[in-house]
Amino acid sequence: MLISIIVPCFNEQEVIPIFFDELEKTRKKINTDFEYIFIDDGSTDRTLDVIRSLSKVKNYVRFISFSRNFGKESALYAGLKASNGSLVTVMDADLQDPPELLPQMIELIETTDVDCVGTRRLNRKGEPPIRSLFAKTFYKLINKISDTEMIDGVRDYRLMTRQMVDSILELKEYNRFSKGIFSW
Repeated sequence: MLISIIVPCFNEQEVIPIFFDELEKTRKKINTDFEYIFIDDGSTDRTLDVIRSLSKVKNYVRFISFSRNFGKESALYAGLKASNGSLVTVMDADLQDPPELLPQMIELIETTDVDCVGTRRLNRKGEPPIRSLFAKTFYKLINKISDTEMIDGVRDYRLMTRQMVDSILELKEYNRFSKGIFSW
């Protein structure tokens, strides 16, 4: 089994080495093959150099480099499209998505009849109150106008089967909203 880990990056030169070390600790606990796909979304710092250096010493590290910042949605799509794994996960490099949850997520996918195991932020401690208010208001509003329920606090960090990834890639939306697509 191959697990693809998709990591969208924008100006992450400082955190990528820390993230990579944490990811490696988790990878060593799981008896399977991995590919890491970093997507540099037009960073203006040395993010691409850091990723390129990793790819030179680790044959399971690949990268995609955008010529300018196209946004996280484009980076996610490019990563999904480039992935080869029978399981695919999306993680942020800033460690808000703890790699150590991955073994539990794999176990859930393998032992239940689901195509996706997602994560959810249960509280907004440490976040500015105005941001919390806007987030809660957004989810209330989107749920009033949408047929697909969007749960407050849902993260992009999820583990998906190849079947789910292929289904997402078949959607030809031009302006993608991954959380909405994943919820659907």
